[in-house]
Amino acid sequence: MAVNDTPAQPVSVEELTNITTKACRSALKDTTEYDHAKASQWNSDIISTTLQGLIAATAPSDSSKPAPYRFTVNSTIVQQGLIEKSAAADGTQSNAGKRGLHSASGAFWDVKRDGMWTYKYEGAEEQGLDVVISITWFSVN
Repeated sequence: MAVNDTPAQPVSVEELTNITTKACRSALKDTTEYDHAKASQWNSDIISTTLQGLIAATAPSDSSKPAPYRFTVNSTIVQQGLIEKSAAADGTQSNAGKRGLHSASGAFWDVKRDGMWTYKYEGAEEQGLDVVISITWFSVN
């Protein structure tokens, strides 16, 4: 991709990071470990809060004008492998029990107006989670 073909972003990477970090913190604030029964709600909360933040950040100042972007948000939560915390703390187990995750996405779109961004929320690791958020935007102008 040539430098001039860089897709327009609806908001800066800094703001995308801020929006998704706040969404993850809010959804996982009382979480101490992975709970399969709650994972669906965590994902729903992360997606909803992220979408609200994106919509607010890109809303035109003239409310009679249509929103300039459409968004999709994907949230993936993976339970890290179970590690005895005392063994991990003393160094006898490092990555024992950790799970790997690889995710990829692709799309066909206008590379000058549409785009995609992926973020791993580092704050979930202490809770035994890996959280990956993907945001896709499509310009409607």
